[in-house]
Amino acid sequence: MSAPVVELAGVTRRFGPVVALDDVSLSIRPGELVGLLGPNGAGKTTLLSLVSGLRKPDAGTVRLFGGDPRDAASRLALGTTPQETGLPQTLRVSEVIALVAGHYPDPMTTAEVLERFGLEGLARRQTGGLSGGQKRRLAVALALVGRPRLVLLDEPTTGLDVEARHILWQALRDYHADGATVVLTSHYLEEVEALARRVVVVGQGRVLADGDLPSVLALVARRRVLVTVPAAARATVAALPGAGDVEAQPPGAGGAAEPAGHDEVRLTVLAADADALVRGLVGTGVPFRDLEVRGASLEEAFLTLTAPDAAARPAPHGTRPGVAADDLEVTR
Repeated sequence: MSAPVVELAGVTRRFGPVVALDDVSLSIRPGELVGLLGPNGAGKTTLLSLVSGLRKPDAGTVRLFGGDPRDAASRLALGTTPQETGLPQTLRVSEVIALVAGHYPDPMTTAEVLERFGLEGLARRQTGGLSGGQKRRLAVALALVGRPRLVLLDEPTTGLDVEARHILWQALRDYHADGATVVLTSHYLEEVEALARRVVVVGQGRVLADGDLPSVLALVARRRVLVTVPAAARATVAALPGAGDVEAQPPGAGGAAEPAGHDEVRLTVLAADADALVRGLVGTGVPFRDLEVRGASLEEAFLTLTAPDAAARPAPHGTRPGVAADDLEVTR
């Protein structure tokens, strides 16, 4: 296998009494597209700052292309966009692109950058006159100007509208398809689902889960059970074994073959044990129809993995090589 592009081994980083990263080990190989998912304060930004050489660990080792990230030579093939980026206010967009491109031996042309990121109409605009979303798009574009082999993107689509986000997503997919390694953090769960081939869930400074999307979803025992029942039976369904949160959907929602009638309700039950719930429903004798059992969404996986009771959940089988099993549980 190819040597890792990024490798962290037993990394701990503190800020005073706060432990931002706690004995984290992580390996990223060439060509991967990895999404770092976690709540505020989980340690995602700290992790990227160590990889980019902006900070050094208090314990453990960090390697970038096999070298020390704090050595400039190790960062020659690195492109990065932090959460906040300063741009020269009086320079035009095309001038900023040309300025950054001048630091690389084989950069993209200005025209290519403008086209990839939908910035053609802003080429002559001064950066000081750009909106927050436009500045964000430009900042991500600048991270790719030098054709880096590794791109680190911290919350890349913050402040972008839906259309701009999709433009950026496609630009990142295209760049990854050219062979680059991409690591991004995001609070947008649908963004990670849309882009990432591998998901690393971080919480409380530790790696809670690491695998492809189906593997991460498989860590969650909960399932969505959708069923149409008489409206008067809602309380009965809520009391069934394995039932968790119960929500009533608007008429016709939830994918039912037929919309619920006036005396019926379409329920969505987040079940800890879908099999037990369905057996219990049959045993009650309550008439029902259009029963569906669906897998958890990434959002449900994320909320479950970062919940306070996650420490009690056993580590899953099939963990990624190089990641200790106890790193897949929350420790409190």
